Amino acid sequence: MRLMQRNLKTVYYSLYKGLTEVTDENGFKTGEKVETYSDAVKIRASVSPSSGSAQTEIFGSLDSYDRVMLVDDTACPIDENSILFVDKEPEVDSTGKPIPDYKVRKVAKSLNGISYAIKKVNVS
Repeated sequence: MRLMQRNLKTVYYSLYKGLTEVTDENGFKTGEKVETYSDAVKIRASVSPSSGSAQTEIFGSLDSYDRVMLVDDTACPIDENSILFVDKEPEVDSTGKPIPDYKVRKVAKSLNGISYAIKKVNVS
């Protein structure tokens, strides 16, 4: 699958790295853990305006997603734990935690490309 250049937009993704223990100002562990992500990486992808019946068939009965993102690079490392910056530039809060606008819900790989079901997230 080759995507038309005029249909591509810049999207940033961050891969899930795991849980990291939180430490206080003295360096002691607090018992809390926070999710950590890699630095944002820029890619070009085709992103649908909204979900519809054609996209629903790609992912079976999964209906809890808002858009579909298509990438023609079959080596793209984005998975179900990744976060995306689709309609905004990557940003982090005061603690360094990323503030994404989408999260990957499902991945459907084919021989020539990858389809991602993505869901809008509300970060507070």
